Amino acid sequence: MNILLEFFVVTFRVLWAFVLAAAKWLVRPKEKSVAGQVCLITGAGSGLGRLFALEFARRRALLVLWDINTQSNEETAGMVRHIYREMAEEAATAASRVAGDGEKDALPHCNLQVYTYTCDVGKRENVYSIAERVRKEVGEVSVLVNNAGVVSGHHLLECPDELIERTMMVNCHAHFWTTKAFLPKMLEMNHGHIVTVASSLGLFSTAGVEDYCASKFGAVGFHESLSHELKAAEKDGIKTTLVCPYLVDTGMFRGCRIRKEIEPFLPPLKPEYCVKQAMRAILTDQPMICTPRLMYMVTFMKSILPFEAVVCMYRFLGADKCMYPFIAQRKQATNNNEAKNGI
Repeated sequence: MNILLEFFVVTFRVLWAFVLAAAKWLVRPKEKSVAGQVCLITGAGSGLGRLFALEFARRRALLVLWDINTQSNEETAGMVRHIYREMAEEAATAASRVAGDGEKDALPHCNLQVYTYTCDVGKRENVYSIAERVRKEVGEVSVLVNNAGVVSGHHLLECPDELIERTMMVNCHAHFWTTKAFLPKMLEMNHGHIVTVASSLGLFSTAGVEDYCASKFGAVGFHESLSHELKAAEKDGIKTTLVCPYLVDTGMFRGCRIRKEIEPFLPPLKPEYCVKQAMRAILTDQPMICTPRLMYMVTFMKSILPFEAVVCMYRFLGADKCMYPFIAQRKQATNNNEAKNGI
């Protein structure tokens, strides 16, 4: 094809992509069903991972929960089983009503189950061995939600090397291991969905959390490259969604504060709101979701403004040192624990 003609075709496709994106903002797409599909969630024992598990359970997905904390993971599983029981009771009631009305075609309720595995996603061999168990005991994973994350809470020069390595392994490297474990079957079937729960700090950074920002930037880069690889392989049946929320009120960054005059307009996100927005994006095959939407603008401005202009903007918002109170609280808690234990 003549390069000039091809250029006009590409220009038209780019403009058409803008039209489709605008249409999705105006007309909400229909959500797809995940009923009966195997959904694996890492870091499911608390925070966003637990809420993702509950949301997928309400949509009748078969849940596989991974977490390093066995007790908290089982607590999440208990909540999921409670949701399954409620749905089973509702289905039984509906079936009895249908039978009472003399109709024969009552839909049977799917026998849903939840499986729990204690897994340290920061350890490659642990991921691969548990993944093999999942394939044998549950089946092939259709929806993979890479959610597990940690934060060290130290300034760079005060952060032990092992904590930096731990942050990188859990927040970034684990995405490689889990994806390599479950992607082959998705490619074979040309069906699946890979969700990367990153952070707004994977799109723009701030002071004091170098290891965390680096790990989330890595997760974002991994996800984007994987998405391009799937497109290049023409595996359009495998969807990807990148989730980049602003500060979420889960306690992970307790103490983090921006400028007090600005904070009422940009408060920490409620975890439930964050997950509901992410679920809407996942179930409508949206490639990326930033919450709140203001984060799109911040990312755009960071991309076009000179660095010194970005610094001025950060200082105005109080975002340049927003992590310092959080780090100070972490340091105080560490000192208290050391004193308590006589260290």
